[in-house]
Order: sequence, then structure tokens, then C-alpha cells
Amino acid sequence: MNTLQIESLDQEGRGIARHDGKVIFVEGALPGESVEIETYRKKPQYEQAVATVIRNESASRTVPGCTYFGLCGGCSLQHMDVSTQVAAKQRVLEDNLLHIGKVQPEQILPAIYGPAWGYRHRARLTVRHVFKKGGALVGFHEKRSRYVADMTSCEVLPQRISNLLPLLRGLIDSLSLCARLPQIELAIADNADVLVLRNLDALTADDEDKLRVFADLHRVV
Repeated sequence: MNTLQIESLDQEGRGIARHDGKVIFVEGALPGESVEIETYRKKPQYEQAVATVIRNESASRTVPGCTYFGLCGGCSLQHMDVSTQVAAKQRVLEDNLLHIGKVQPEQILPAIYGPAWGYRHRARLTVRHVFKKGGALVGFHEKRSRYVADMTSCEVLPQRISNLLPLLRGLIDSLSLCARLPQIELAIADNADVLVLRNLDALTADDEDKLRVFADLHRVV
């Protein structure tokens, strides 16, 4: 396949190109860029691919702020500057209003948005005990995978929560049911940082003591 020209973005932030009558969705590509790709899924009407070489970089392209971007599946737009991200999401909203709601706004006000980093106050973290990795992994799934990304920080979580990731790995490894705790739900309120651990077996008294000590030490519920 020759170099593709990216025309627009889809709702998941993938570049859209066309080749021989087929739509191609390209991860990591931005409108206006020419890219070389590696296809990972082929269907009769479309393909899904990853950009391997970027030519004629878009002015909206930026350096991702997270070490794990590209591996971790938690984020998909960090290669795009924040103002362009907001504009792309606004276009998605407008498109949904038109094609799903069958309405058009009379007036569109400027978008409201907050900080680019540390903004995520709800998250579902996957926990997986992986012997080859030396113990528990806590984080998001890798892209297009059931594996958990081996990460010790997350730039879209508040810094204090990001700092807890390696400590949570140690905590879970110390519990009797370390292989039976698949998930941690994060909920940040005005007055508390809440971690909800989903355990598939009953906690022992020792497990409960360790959780209390961790909660008190790190000021979480």
C-alpha cells in the first residue's frame, strides 16, 4: 500500500483515510498528515491500522506527556494538542446532534475545558497478578489486548493517585487473595479519595489490617 493521506478523525481519535474504495482507520495519525501504516485488522469495507511513519506532520501534533502512551489503552489523543482535542470532540458532538438527534444548534458557545493532566476523577483500574512480572500489575489494559500495562504512573490521574500505583502493587502482593482481586474502582470526591477493591474471596483479618494501615497512611478510603 502506498502512503496514505489522512482526511479527518473518527469519534475515537483515529485518522481516516481512503484507499481503493475502502475506509482505513489509522491510530496515531492526524488530519493533513501522510502516513505509512501497519494493518492489524482487515474487513471487506474497512481496515484498522497503526501509523508507523509520519510524513508532513500536522501542526497539531505534540509529544505525548505520558511514558506509557502507545502501550496503555487508557488514552488515545495525547499526540494531539489540547485545543485540537477539544475541537475534535466538539465536532463529534455536533455530528451526533445532527445525525442522531436530528437537530442543529442555533448558537455554539466556546468549549469549556479544564486541565490537560491530572483531571480524571473516576477510573476502573485492572489488577492482574503476573508471575513473570514479579507480582501484581495495577493500571489500564494495553491497547487491543487483555494484558495489563506494566505502569507505575499515570499522567491523567491526579498526582497523589498516580503516586499510589506502585504502592498498590506492593499492597496487593501482600494480601492473601492477591490472585483473586481483579479490579480497583477509583472515585474522587470533594472530601475523599475512594478506592473500591473488588475481591473474589473473603479477606482475612490480616488483610483487613493491612488495608486499614494503607488507607490511614495514604489518606484514602
